[in-house]
Amino acid sequence: MFSGAHITLYSQDAEADRAFLKDVAGFPHVDAGRGWLVFRLPPAELAVHPVGEGGSRPEVYLMCEDIARTLTTLEDKGAEISRAITDQGWGLLAAVRLPSGTEVPLYEPRHPTAIDLPT
Repeated sequence: MFSGAHITLYSQDAEADRAFLKDVAGFPHVDAGRGWLVFRLPPAELAVHPVGEGGSRPEVYLMCEDIARTLTTLEDKGAEISRAITDQGWGLLAAVRLPSGTEVPLYEPRHPTAIDLPT
């Protein structure tokens, strides 16, 4: 029924964040016109959690098979690691800061993932 998902990040400096996703994160992309880059992401999954104290808001996490290696690679390319690795039980969590200041969490899951399901 669905062919994919389109995720939009709103940014105070969209040009710089696009350059980061293209040049540092290395996401393949297309130009949708006038420099509006649309990036191909790795396979995705969707989870639904109960609303907590802070209310509800969508969250985007980039998943890694080896978070330490991923952070080293990003840092070697000039990325700012804004949160060091912590063990959350369900996975290892860290974050990288985009040029605009937006923080993007990264995690290495320690639970079964839907990505492993056959298509």
